[in-house]
Amino acid sequence: MKHRRLAALVIAALASTSAHAIDAKYRKQLERSGCTQVSEAQGCDITKTRAENAKAGFGSAAADAHGGINSTYAQQLERSGCTQLTENQGCDIHKTKAQNAKAGFGGGAAGTTGQTPYAGQWVAIGPTGGTVATIRIDPQEHVWVNGKRVNAKRSDGALVFRQGFVTYTIQGDRRLKGEDTWRDSDAGSTGPIYAE
Repeated sequence: MKHRRLAALVIAALASTSAHAIDAKYRKQLERSGCTQVSEAQGCDITKTRAENAKAGFGSAAADAHGGINSTYAQQLERSGCTQLTENQGCDIHKTKAQNAKAGFGGGAAGTTGQTPYAGQWVAIGPTGGTVATIRIDPQEHVWVNGKRVNAKRSDGALVFRQGFVTYTIQGDRRLKGEDTWRDSDAGSTGPIYAE
C-alpha cells in the first residue's frame, strides 16, 4: 500500500513539474526576497524583501553567522535538541528537548547525532483495544517484544520485526501518523502501535 502511494506521488510529481527549472515568477520572488526553496520551507517569506527576511534571520548574511543555517532555525534546533539529521527523521523543532528526548530523539542533549527515531517504549493495540504486545527498542535498535529479543531490520524508512506470525512496522519519520502498525498473517488482523 505504501509503495503504491509512493509510486503515485512520484508519477504525479513528474507529470506536474518541469524537470529543468522552477517557474520564472517564483524564481524572481526567491531572488527578491533572498529566500531559497529550503529556507522558504523553514519560514522565509517570499513576499517580503531581502532586508526584511535578513532581519528575521534568513539570507546569506544570517546563514554565514550560523554555519550555513539561519539564526531562527539554529535557535529552534538548540531549543528542541534536534539536529538537521534528526529533524528529517521526525524530531520536532517546535517541541522542547525533554519532549523530543521522550520521543527518542537527542537523548536530552542538543547536538546529539545518530539518535534513532525508533528508540523507546511502544505498545501494539488489538482491534478490541487490548494490548497485543509491549515493545522496547534501545538506541542501538535492539528490539524486545514482550520481553523477548527479536531481530529487526530497516526497510523503506521503517523498522520492521517479527515475532511468530506478527509483523511489526514502526516508521522512522515521526511526522507520519497512523503508519506504525502490526499485522498477524495467520489471523489476518491488524492494528496500531503507539509510543508510550
